Amino acid sequence: MGGAAALEKLVPVLLAFGGGVLLARRRAVPAAASKVFSDYAFLFAVPCYLFGNIYTSDLATLFDRRSIGGYAAAATIAAAAVALAVVARGLREPRDVALRVMAAVQVNTAYFAVPVFITVFGTAAPIFPILLFQVCVLSLVVIALMELGRSAPDGAGPGRRLYRAAGTSLTTPLVLACNTGILLNLLSVRVPAVLLDGAAFVGNSASPVALFALGLHLGGVGLRLRGTAREELALIGFKCLAFPLLTWTVCGPVFGVRGDWLAYLVLIAAMPTQQNLFIFAQRYGVGVDLSASVVIKTSLVSLVLLPLWLRTFAF
Repeated sequence: MGGAAALEKLVPVLLAFGGGVLLARRRAVPAAASKVFSDYAFLFAVPCYLFGNIYTSDLATLFDRRSIGGYAAAATIAAAAVALAVVARGLREPRDVALRVMAAVQVNTAYFAVPVFITVFGTAAPIFPILLFQVCVLSLVVIALMELGRSAPDGAGPGRRLYRAAGTSLTTPLVLACNTGILLNLLSVRVPAVLLDGAAFVGNSASPVALFALGLHLGGVGLRLRGTAREELALIGFKCLAFPLLTWTVCGPVFGVRGDWLAYLVLIAAMPTQQNLFIFAQRYGVGVDLSASVVIKTSLVSLVLLPLWLRTFAF
């Protein structure tokens, strides 16, 4: 895909995102309203999209073992490298380590990857297995480390706190939608066409609404590039450059992933840090300012670099 074609594909993304930024900066729409739009996308529109598309997908093609294994290996290597670097800097508290691993490896699937993939490729299907891996594996590791590093006000032990957090993670609307779609697909349960049409109607709004919400948020909080700490720069650089290149190296030459799937995996890795980083930071009382800054700045850098990744890997 040439540079001009890549930019053409990004016009809807930039329109929805830029509209949110512009309206927030002009105070035509309150920046605080971004949470309402985000909640709609996260709790309703994206799950509807995921359910309908997974239910009607060919699961054998969707869950390509070599591709998912390659991405899992790349994410594991990246997480280990970041953890070792953090410990080498003298940060040995489990919550500090977990927060930085999450910032460098976990990607914003619902609010960024899904709308971008729908716009560029016409489908977000390749994201589904990575989303499940991220929620069911990576997030549980992060939660475990976070729970080990904090004291509970109700006196519950680490095991009970981990059980609660894991249960909450696995019962989010995104995960429930994916698992329900997979189960009904495997069991060949017939879902009425009117329900699938309804899910598709709502799901089609996920992409523009999520991007508009992100634009509102960024337009409201602003962006301060001056004074960015070295640690922030390191995390942003690793997330937006090193992790996608590592994913290409591991999935391509090592695991032998080729064609469409290699492009999908590199682009997924190039997505910004997920917004849940800020939620985790607030919940566990660690690195709140750092997490907010990394989420915002990786979103901007990822958007700027997206044409480059599309030109290099998409087709």
